[in-house]
Amino acid sequence: MFVTQKNIFGAYNCFNKKIISLKYLFVEDIFYFVVLFQNQKISKVMKLTKFFSGALLIAALAFSVSACKSGPKDADIEKAVKEKLAATPDMASTAVSVKDGVVTLSGECKDDACKAGCEAAVKTVEGVKSVTNNCTVKPVVTTPPPASLTTTLDAATQQKVKDGLKDIKGVTVTFDGEKAVLAGEVSKTDRMKIMQMLSSAKVKSDVSKLMDKK
Repeated sequence: MFVTQKNIFGAYNCFNKKIISLKYLFVEDIFYFVVLFQNQKISKVMKLTKFFSGALLIAALAFSVSACKSGPKDADIEKAVKEKLAATPDMASTAVSVKDGVVTLSGECKDDACKAGCEAAVKTVEGVKSVTNNCTVKPVVTTPPPASLTTTLDAATQQKVKDGLKDIKGVTVTFDGEKAVLAGEVSKTDRMKIMQMLSSAKVKSDVSKLMDKK
């Protein structure tokens, strides 16, 4: 068999077509794999995005539930309670402490109504779980009446007045309720003695009929 120029040229053309065909096939395969890889990559990214979005949502819900359950802090409750009590002058001096939402009150209240009012006011504050009321009620001080003259003249008092007048001539005494009613004429010296005696005996007197000697 003779190798001619025509045969060589024909063989070259055939080989070149196969190379071109393989080249296109190779390019198509690469494009397919690139597209497939990108689709898988996008799918993974979307899955990760959904995962993290869900995780963030769950975390936010958990935080919200936890915040709702925990409620206000003790320091915030104490501040609110003090402001509540300060609005009423009789309660303003009440001491306040808070532990885990339990409020403890101490101090002195003017009466039982004030003590009960403190507790009722504190229970209205948000976050308060319970109230321990250790307030004391100020004791009522009874002021004794001022010393006064005897209001009832008993027999002993009457006799004391009579004994005080026995050495003073010209004077008579009668008793009208709580008063010693004196009548007669006396010197200024005797009048002074009579008034001192009545004052010492703490006896009210009526001396309108007791005249001075001329």
